[in-house]
Amino acid sequence: MTPKTIGICALAALAILCIFSAGCTGTAPEHPVPPTTAKPTPAEPASAAEQAVVDANNRFACDLYSHLAVDPEYSESNLFFSPFSLSSALAITYEGTRGTTADEIRAVLNFPDDITALREGFLDINAGLNAGDASYTLRTANALWAEKTYGFLPGYISTAETWYGAEITNRDFITGADESRGTINRWVEEQTEEKIKDLLPAGSITSLTRLVITNAIYFKGDWVLQFDKNLTQDADFKVAPGNTVRVPMMERTDEEARYRYAENDDLQLLGMPYEHGNGKKISMVVLLPKGDDLSMIESSLNAEYLAAVQKSATSRHVMVWFPKFTLETKYSLPDTLGSMGMPTAFTAAADLSGMDGTRNLFISDVIHQAYVDVNEEGTEAAAATGVVVSLSAAPAEPVPVFRADHPFLFFIQDDETGNILFMGRVAAPEGA
Repeated sequence: MTPKTIGICALAALAILCIFSAGCTGTAPEHPVPPTTAKPTPAEPASAAEQAVVDANNRFACDLYSHLAVDPEYSESNLFFSPFSLSSALAITYEGTRGTTADEIRAVLNFPDDITALREGFLDINAGLNAGDASYTLRTANALWAEKTYGFLPGYISTAETWYGAEITNRDFITGADESRGTINRWVEEQTEEKIKDLLPAGSITSLTRLVITNAIYFKGDWVLQFDKNLTQDADFKVAPGNTVRVPMMERTDEEARYRYAENDDLQLLGMPYEHGNGKKISMVVLLPKGDDLSMIESSLNAEYLAAVQKSATSRHVMVWFPKFTLETKYSLPDTLGSMGMPTAFTAAADLSGMDGTRNLFISDVIHQAYVDVNEEGTEAAAATGVVVSLSAAPAEPVPVFRADHPFLFFIQDDETGNILFMGRVAAPEGA
């Protein structure tokens, strides 16, 4: 595939970005309310702490997308990820870092300097995402999986539990690494309706693993304006100049097809809302370049640009053709996050002393997996993140105690040849 294939990935990645931010930023115009849906009670404005975390997450989303889009490993691939899942898992990790390690993570994730704002922001966001709505399913969950013999600081565990809602489970990583990996993977599957399977691959958990931090997020919702399956037809999709593929293309062009819409010299924006009751307003937002060159949008991509384009959108009749698609992605992100400015956490120089009071831990992997299915009825999306924290070296050998206070064998040998010259047993020392 070519860089033009990123077209679909941009739509999907930016859609999920907006799924988890549209209800919080306050910049997007109101979604149209279908005749069969009662008008919900107006949402309370986001708190300052919540807005600070939303802004941080959106900046991180654009930064990570920009890095993945030019990474040779992914530059010609579809992209899809949940910035909020990554931000959540790395926020819990950040709580246990100190010094340069903490400074780097805070800068890359754009976390506020005020730790109270960070904590209260995630607390408010998670409460909102898990509040429930009769018209869609949306939930997120955090968990800590700790080696049962390792001495984590009570304050760190309490922080993860109190502010991030993380459930704490002790595991035996030393003698049951793979069994523990299976347990964690099953938890992820349950949280994501089995859309994210085998998050932690074989070998990712070892006898040196001391902590795994996981986040899972799941969404399933129906469009306010569903597409008629009878109108879906195969159509050309340009993946590069002179290169097209056939895809199932949905259509909504009737007079009731009213969407949030904006355009400028470079792009068209379309906001497609999902059904909702009294919960958060959720929508997919699509940025479509006016030409075939998606890089024109990617080069301008940042949170401020996205907010400005969304702010200009108004509700109007739009004739829409949109492809059905399913994406499944998986990333191991130490190199990417390191190149973004937080390399120390992945080395022996890492300072995770806020977790255990020592300098013996480092992040051995950050694994992220995501899934999205877009069809005539709506969208199902899921993602999970695992941060694996390991000992930077094998545990130090304990200082041995040799107390010969019971019978023993001994021999005298030629060390050059190993030839035993004398051999005996002491059952009861004599002549002492």
